[in-house]
Amino acid sequence: MMLSLYRAATTVGAPLIHLYLARRRSAGKEDRERFGERLGQAALSRPQGRLVWAHAASVGESLSLLTLIGRLLEDRPGLHGLVTTGTVTSARLMAERLPARAFHQYVPVDRVAYVRRFLDHWKPDLVLWAESEFWPNLVSQTAARRVPMVLVNGRVSAASFAGWRRAPGLIRHLLGGFALCLGQTEEDTARLWRLGAPRVACPGNLKFAAAALPADDAEIERLGAAIGARPRWLAASTHPGEEEIAGRVHRRLAAGHPDLLTVIVPRHPDRGPAIAADLRGAGLAVAVRSAGDAVAPRTGIYVADTMGELGLFYRLADIAFMGKSLVPLGGQNALEAARLGCAVVQGPNVGNFAEMARRMKESGAAIEVADEDGLATAVGQLLDNGGERARRVQAAISFASAEAHVLDDVMAELRPFLDALHDGGESHAGA
Repeated sequence: MMLSLYRAATTVGAPLIHLYLARRRSAGKEDRERFGERLGQAALSRPQGRLVWAHAASVGESLSLLTLIGRLLEDRPGLHGLVTTGTVTSARLMAERLPARAFHQYVPVDRVAYVRRFLDHWKPDLVLWAESEFWPNLVSQTAARRVPMVLVNGRVSAASFAGWRRAPGLIRHLLGGFALCLGQTEEDTARLWRLGAPRVACPGNLKFAAAALPADDAEIERLGAAIGARPRWLAASTHPGEEEIAGRVHRRLAAGHPDLLTVIVPRHPDRGPAIAADLRGAGLAVAVRSAGDAVAPRTGIYVADTMGELGLFYRLADIAFMGKSLVPLGGQNALEAARLGCAVVQGPNVGNFAEMARRMKESGAAIEVADEDGLATAVGQLLDNGGERARRVQAAISFASAEAHVLDDVMAELRPFLDALHDGGESHAGA
């Protein structure tokens, strides 16, 4: 019933959807040159043979899929990989990092006409759906074509679980379209089962299998030389409100560390100039990376508002505060910092990574702080105490490498579906 109502609403609501998409284009949140893909219009020809379609919502989810896609195509030379996401940022990332025989398209907006156009063209033979973004028309239309679907790295937060419990028929129908649901944690797996997934397993969190974020070696050397031996800390993937906090923390800590450098990498790089203007208005000496500013001796704050360079700054700073955690937005993936040897500090709002945050805190791989004062205290202690900092760094590295087996375990769960692609029968490309 609810699926029928949703389908009807997305059909008759076409004018409102078009208006919404037009506003997103005006705001730069849609790719103007490739906008047709959002309407199900393919920009590429379908490759011959078997095609695995993997969908991820945005950057974080797509990073989790990268290593899996690479292994799939390495192990199965006859496959091609289609990866869909919904954001401009993730599209740029995929263009840079997808392996050979894999390519990116934007996911169609969840209207039946767009979804059918997309499926008619691509005719996937197997679908891998990452984490928790269940678009009803996309899921149900794919299932109706009897294309095998597997949920990988499934995540159901407490809030999502409560929300879906209010629509039990809809979520049971959607999950019923998946041949297998693989949860990140035992709790995620149990929630998927309780919501109606017919078959579940818990091989672990694919984020543990992700490759380290890349960085240019020459730039590491150049920027490292410019910073020299200055004490420094990184505020990574920050959101509005957190840059001002980082600026005030910098001012407090600079009293004891006059040559302190605070590096701020905003989650959305286009905010860089506005962040810099606010911090300069507060009397801080700010350099902006996108403007080509150098890190001079007098630079107190370096706003690194460029795309795809977070790996560079994790390598240059061994103290990293994870943004999106001092504002009520759910936190970021701290494994990326831990893997590259950072002592991790994060706020209390880590609901998107609750189990990981708990385990990192218990193992000493991360420090949880309640607020701005706590952040200043934690970063100050790590700057002052090299032994404590080194201990936290080692704990973080150990934690990040503790579940390297997860990729093999996920591949073992997928093997029957992959084998079925080679055991006879025609590809959907010929259907």
